[in-house]
Amino acid sequence: MGKKIKKEVEPPPKDVFDPLSVESKKAATVVLMLSSPEEEVVSKACESLYKFAAKGDENKLTLLELGAVEPLFKLVTNEDPIVRRNATMVLGIMASHNDVKKSLRQLDVTQAFIARLAPEEDVVIHEFASLCLAHMAVEYNSKVQIFEQGGLEPLIRLLNSPDPDVKKNSIECIYSMVQDFQSRAAVRELNVIPPLLDLLKSDYPIIQLLALKTLGIITIDRETRVMLRENQGLDHLFKILETKEFNDLHVEALGVVANCLEDVDTVQLIQETGGLRKLLAFTEVSTLTDFQKNAAKAIAKSAYDPENRKILHEEEVEKCLVALLGTDNEGTKIAAAQAISAMCENLASKQVTGTLGIPQLVQLLSSDNEEVKEAAATALVNLTTAHLGNASAVAEADGIEPLISVLSSRRDGAVASAATVLTNLATQEPLRLSIQSHGIMSAIVEPLHSSNSLVQSTAALAVAAVGCDADARAELRNTGGLEPLIKLLQSRNDEVRRNACWAVMVCASDEPTAAEMTKLGALDILEDINLSIGRKNNFSEVALDKILDHNLPQKYSQMGYLASSNIISDGFYDYGLVKRGIKLLSLEELSAQELNDRRAIILVNAKPPDTDVPPTTEDKPHDFPPRTSIGFRKASRERASSTDDKPDSPGRSSVSKGSSREKGSRKGKGKKEEEKPKEEDTEHAHKVVEEVPEKAVWLPPFDPILLDYITEVSKTILPLASTQQQVIALAQFVADKMGGPIEREKLHEFSWELHISEIEFELRCNVVPIGKINKGTFYHRALLFKVLAERIGIGCTLVRGEYNRAWNEVKLIDESPSGIPGLLIPPQVFIVDLMFQPGHLMKEGTAEADSYRRI
Repeated sequence: MGKKIKKEVEPPPKDVFDPLSVESKKAATVVLMLSSPEEEVVSKACESLYKFAAKGDENKLTLLELGAVEPLFKLVTNEDPIVRRNATMVLGIMASHNDVKKSLRQLDVTQAFIARLAPEEDVVIHEFASLCLAHMAVEYNSKVQIFEQGGLEPLIRLLNSPDPDVKKNSIECIYSMVQDFQSRAAVRELNVIPPLLDLLKSDYPIIQLLALKTLGIITIDRETRVMLRENQGLDHLFKILETKEFNDLHVEALGVVANCLEDVDTVQLIQETGGLRKLLAFTEVSTLTDFQKNAAKAIAKSAYDPENRKILHEEEVEKCLVALLGTDNEGTKIAAAQAISAMCENLASKQVTGTLGIPQLVQLLSSDNEEVKEAAATALVNLTTAHLGNASAVAEADGIEPLISVLSSRRDGAVASAATVLTNLATQEPLRLSIQSHGIMSAIVEPLHSSNSLVQSTAALAVAAVGCDADARAELRNTGGLEPLIKLLQSRNDEVRRNACWAVMVCASDEPTAAEMTKLGALDILEDINLSIGRKNNFSEVALDKILDHNLPQKYSQMGYLASSNIISDGFYDYGLVKRGIKLLSLEELSAQELNDRRAIILVNAKPPDTDVPPTTEDKPHDFPPRTSIGFRKASRERASSTDDKPDSPGRSSVSKGSSREKGSRKGKGKKEEEKPKEEDTEHAHKVVEEVPEKAVWLPPFDPILLDYITEVSKTILPLASTQQQVIALAQFVADKMGGPIEREKLHEFSWELHISEIEFELRCNVVPIGKINKGTFYHRALLFKVLAERIGIGCTLVRGEYNRAWNEVKLIDESPSGIPGLLIPPQVFIVDLMFQPGHLMKEGTAEADSYRRI
């Protein structure tokens, strides 16, 4: 038998480890495996981490806390393509977490991920590398890094990738990048338009949407719009708009079209192809509120160009906009009203819209939405500016009341616009009266208190527009509107200050308002404004003059000039020259002062005392009352009983005096009189008390001599045939009453100062009635001339010169022969000589006129 041979098995080499399958349920263990030198272990660890991270943000944060980000980032550049792919996948999905993004920025990962976009890389790496960059590009610093490291070019190249996820991630990253103007210019240079238009044909709505959003951003630049037009991009956009299945893309597509509508060439192209009419028709019937709103915004943006406005008007855009005013969406109403405002720059469009849309805009003024009110009011501003027909249409649509209601709106823009519309309406008198009857002056007080300069300006302008009516001024005065108006004079805003001056000028047309303004400090403020070259304006000087027109003593003392329209009335007084800012005391206060060495105050008052009440002893006619009772007309108890008895002493009441008189009379009368019923005394006392006012009324002292002058010139000079004859005769009359003609060489010997001082001493008062002056110099004669001239209908000025000079200017027709019969010659200014050759007329601008005004 043969012997069996036993075969021995050789053991494996001692340095070879048998394959081991490792399972771990802890993420920390897997993270540690990322440091393994074996690619297979690392690859499988990355796969496990990817599945773990994909479950939610908490897991992503857990991996970050376990320190997985840094080893994963190192693996992104690993030589093994599978490890590189799997690591990129993990970081791509983890980058959606903000804390992870922050960690990646600190590691400066953008360059590595841009490198993964190379054509030779796997499509999965393209997907997740672009995904990571898309997440990173949300942050500004990362955008800058991607731009500077040349990331845009490979991203644009990947727009042509066959993989939809790569396209989606790449366009999303580009969309974030082009928010910055540098990237917008760069993608244009990289010819991004063709691949973007190709993406519009994608089967995936998210890719189409991102492409449209990106186009909406980059077409902000005109050069890009030109490229879009050259690549027939508008055709692609209108195909989307015409396709109902693309409803979810219509708003974004319209946004791109809206940008293109800014260019006249594009608008013309769309008009020629019929696209513009289609767009307007689609907008009008669309059920997408955002589409309608954005369409209106697009029209408004396009309408800022005059050529575009013309084209839009030709396509009857007004009908579409008015239809949008009637939608239920507040945003659409606002956008439509804003578009109407823009289109109003075209006169024809303004006319059409006024006819069609004013009633609807007026209705929107009563909306509960403040922004709608503002937009409607602003549209009405543009419709009514320089268009009387539209202004009337607003009133016919019952728009005045809601406009006044908008003045109390919480939005400053709405208030300013409402005030402007009312101002536009107020240019027509019937509408102005209607506005006034609705209480605009009461409603405008609150806007005058506003801190917004636009509201202040428009409110003041509205006051100027309506304040030309006396009732409106009274309403403003009674509702406290003058105080905030005067405060606006001190505004640092030029427009506010100008309009406030305008309003003050208009409102100062009546004495009560002017007096109230003076109390509120308007004179001081306006004087200060007029002293400043930078702050004074066309209305500030006129406003000051208008206020002073109702305070002629102040005006003459301050300005040294009274125009022919400044008629001197009884109660006027010449205080002399005062500096700007100095307020004159009242005549009553001046009359009560002790006699002093200041120049005399010349009074004009030819108004006789009241004749309905018999004068008391104090009021009996005499040249001038004593200083202690100067000018007081005591409508008092003494006067009430003066027809029966003389008062015991001035100042005692008639009731007490009556009792004293009755006691005195009883002493000499019989018992029968003493037993008269007390009821008669009581009735008499009650009757007297009822007739007595509570306070004594102060009136200026009466100047009977001046009244005689007026009577005399009315009888002797007024009937003369011509104005020139009247002026000459009046000048001679004045000179005769004031000391006669004076030789020029002996002017210094004319002692008028002593004469005035004697009158002051005689009256024991600084106030001197002009009629008592028998020796008067230039300024006395000039004042008397103007007073008398105005009483007989002759207009003349009163000008104060230096060193007691004053003169009058009159306008007369030069009667020198012209040689042409019937020729109408404009009147010329003459200065009237009242001192040297009374009645001599000196033509303004001549040497003799200049000599008369100088010493």
